[in-house]
Amino acid sequence: MRWSAAFLFVSISLWGGADDTFLLRNVTVHTVSGPDIAGGAVLVRDGKIEEVGQKVTAPKGMRVMDGKGLHVYPGMIDSATEMGLSEIRSVRESNDANEIGTFNPQLRTLIAVNPASEHIPVTRANGITTVITMPGGGVIAGQAALIHLDGWTWEEMAVRQYAALDLRFPFLQTGGGRGGMMRAAQTPLAERRRTYEKQLADLRDFFESARRYQAAKKAGRADFKADVKMEAMLPVLEGKVPVMVHAARERAIREAIQFAEKQKIRIVLAEPREAEKVAADLKAKDIPVIVPPTLIAPLQEDDPYDKTYALPAELQKAGVKIAFGTFTTSASRNLPYQAAMAVAFGLPAAEALKALTLNPAEIWGIGSEYGSIEKGKWADLMVTDGDPLETRTQVKQVYIKGRAVDLENKHQKLYERYLNRP
Repeated sequence: MRWSAAFLFVSISLWGGADDTFLLRNVTVHTVSGPDIAGGAVLVRDGKIEEVGQKVTAPKGMRVMDGKGLHVYPGMIDSATEMGLSEIRSVRESNDANEIGTFNPQLRTLIAVNPASEHIPVTRANGITTVITMPGGGVIAGQAALIHLDGWTWEEMAVRQYAALDLRFPFLQTGGGRGGMMRAAQTPLAERRRTYEKQLADLRDFFESARRYQAAKKAGRADFKADVKMEAMLPVLEGKVPVMVHAARERAIREAIQFAEKQKIRIVLAEPREAEKVAADLKAKDIPVIVPPTLIAPLQEDDPYDKTYALPAELQKAGVKIAFGTFTTSASRNLPYQAAMAVAFGLPAAEALKALTLNPAEIWGIGSEYGSIEKGKWADLMVTDGDPLETRTQVKQVYIKGRAVDLENKHQKLYERYLNRP
């Protein structure tokens, strides 16, 4: 495994030329947007895919790499992480995901990303090239960013600085679930209801304030004063940026959909644990879903054992566009296995791969640039010796914008260290 990965690197250096210009031939190309190409080739120039097919020839002087027996896929996208914001969960000083305050749309997650995080090389070594890194805390937590897992600075890592507004939709805790009843019983229902209704009212008022600000700015009033919070809301109100709405239970999901309709905003539903109950509405209103991690226990103690495993297949069958997210940092490397479990419980393998690549690219507004192996798109690629959804498959090389990235990481170092323990 390690020899093959090193061989690709050696081939690159021997041929010379630009780092992001090469021909990778004699591979099985999994385009995602079209049929697989056996014995195919991918021509990359200046980081972009110039040609894909079986009969692709390299211009004179271009580096050529032979990948006999290997497969090429688009780099995978994790649609929900805290990558670069959270290092060690139990060490408060290494976590920078949450801020105080209820409404913080002006907070830019991207500028807080730590490019030197140990989680980044661990994650990209398994073929994940891009992630959504999202803030936490409050109701409107801030601006989720779409980043590449490569770069010396956050500026170099940025794909979309403002990919979505992160909204934790208010919900009424009524008990139930794993430990939920005990927690809810500590506060009287009437008090919980008042808190919930106030949160909803405050959220509506905040959006209305943003609309008044929008109108005042357009009017060009002499006494108009800029407000950073309201400025951050304008792309949302104009439909340029979606709202990533976190809502788990059926009631919260339905209320979030109604809220979006009333406010005339685009939403992406994140981690909806009971989304199958509203699948028809999600399809009708063209609302995409970042499905909850499949490798977790069901929400309710009396739920079927396979509820989380089967949810992606149920949504896909209903016509809902889905993407996978791990909603964590340390387990982001396991993204393909989240999809693999869904395949085992009914999701077609081709749809699972699409939900890791092209679907999230389209959801986050970069479908014309990423997500599939097509002419004109950036060359975010992974080279493997098999199906990436199989745990036995080894990722031999990863490219981000056509540049080979180092696959060395802390997990590999520890593996090699203890493998050779006397």
